[in-house]
Amino acid sequence: MIGYIRINPLLKSITMVQKEQVIEAIKQVYDPEIPVNIYELGLIYEITILPLNNIEILMTLTSPNCPAADIIPSQVEEKIKAIEGVHAVTVHLTFEPAYTMDRMSEAAKLELGFA
Repeated sequence: MIGYIRINPLLKSITMVQKEQVIEAIKQVYDPEIPVNIYELGLIYEITILPLNNIEILMTLTSPNCPAADIIPSQVEEKIKAIEGVHAVTVHLTFEPAYTMDRMSEAAKLELGFA
């Protein structure tokens, strides 16, 4: 058959989660030692919204020896899963490229006294 695509009827009823919703959820997560959310700190490298509202996050930490290494990724997963319609969340932790303060937003730099 040429030009025929079958669309799953379940897909028609799913409202796609928006990237802005995911960002707002991530902004609720803070490094316990820093009074700025992890999104503004620049710890989130990539947000991918896949079909069926499966969300993948590529993130880093301020250092590989971060004492909150177990806590922060699980909080990110928890906050995103709380968004209505999200099916699954996978958080990938990477240290390539290494985190630098250049990744911080201007708001984070101001809050921390770097601007």
